[in-house]
Amino acid sequence: MKKKTIFQTVISRFLILFFNFGLIIFSSNIWGSHGKGLISLVTADLAIISFFSNIFVAGSVSYFLTKYPKEQVLFFAYGWSVLVGIGIVLFFGAVPHTAEVLPFLIALSVLLSLYNANISFFIGSQDIRKFNIFSVLQLAIHLFFIVLLVFVLGFSDIEMYFVAQIACYFLLFMISSFYLFKNFERTRISFSKSLAGKMFSYGWKTQLSAFVQFLNYRLSFYFLEFFKGFSSVGIFSVGVAISEAVWTISRSLSVILYSNVLNTNDVQLAINKTKISVRISFLITVLFLFVLLLIPASGYIFFFGEDFHQTKSIILLLSPGILAMSVSNIIGHYFAAVNKLKILNIKSIAGLFFTILLSWYCIPRWGILGACFATTVSYCISSALLFWKFYQITEFRYRDFILSKSELRIFLEKVKSGSLFS
Repeated sequence: MKKKTIFQTVISRFLILFFNFGLIIFSSNIWGSHGKGLISLVTADLAIISFFSNIFVAGSVSYFLTKYPKEQVLFFAYGWSVLVGIGIVLFFGAVPHTAEVLPFLIALSVLLSLYNANISFFIGSQDIRKFNIFSVLQLAIHLFFIVLLVFVLGFSDIEMYFVAQIACYFLLFMISSFYLFKNFERTRISFSKSLAGKMFSYGWKTQLSAFVQFLNYRLSFYFLEFFKGFSSVGIFSVGVAISEAVWTISRSLSVILYSNVLNTNDVQLAINKTKISVRISFLITVLFLFVLLLIPASGYIFFFGEDFHQTKSIILLLSPGILAMSVSNIIGHYFAAVNKLKILNIKSIAGLFFTILLSWYCIPRWGILGACFATTVSYCISSALLFWKFYQITEFRYRDFILSKSELRIFLEKVKSGSLFS
């Protein structure tokens, strides 16, 4: 791992957090709870489509990049991105909230998938620096285009959110492609039936787990829209986004851990690195949640508007599940890196079962608060399954979740020097 990679990743995650809050604040104040609800549902639709695209993108690109020529890997990733990005979206045309923004969704799905292929290349080649830079730019440029369209050019329609997003993904895909194609050898592009089969096999297994887990994250949005309307989705989505913001560090550590484990054959070293990431993620998540709960309800109203007065209550109810998932995401990336995907599918399916069951019962009765309860229970149950499986292969110790004073001092010193995993 390159020197200062950890420090750069932490800084990039905080920048992502900053720009993400900017997007939430702008969208909630410009378009209100109803508009925020539509944005959240379309974003969820886009994520669902991306899971199909990512069968040959995302983890498949990162995993096979070190095993096959990059030209062959990207050939399948790009071709599949365009094919699925257009084909799958057409099935969403019958959905009421999607029909009105279908052209935007098609453009977004194709561009996002192509862009994700390039980003996955950086992860697989351990170029975490570029991954961090583009991750920050993805939100920063999107926010810039929203400000340009709404405040400079005077467009106020909700569609401007998606126009800005399309412009952002197109620009980033072109820039990232410039770096990828510097040493690109066209003569190495070829159709490999063996590679196609392996990428599909690895990709669908990885995406099945991720897709089911995503439904655990976002299925409550669709239940809320069905039973309570767009405004409820908008209000709930802001609380969810703020709560999930504490996953910023956890996700950064997960990406670095995944890249490290992919490139090591030392099983015990991989487990030790996972435990280090677990400790850090647990501590930082607790601190972040504590800070969020210290903010009074009036503070959230000030930033997001009167429609969002329930935000603090939502964060409080989601906190146990957020903490559980913050740690289990680390363990999940370990299992993905060592190609043990069965447990990821099992834990996601178990969580989805409880999400559907509890959402169907709780949301019609208690609305947004019912969605919070269903989400938290699902998170905790699915996380418990991953903990159980991980500690079957290693010794369980309570100190895996707690940094001692001496360890905290060493951690801070290594963060400053960027040598945490070196």
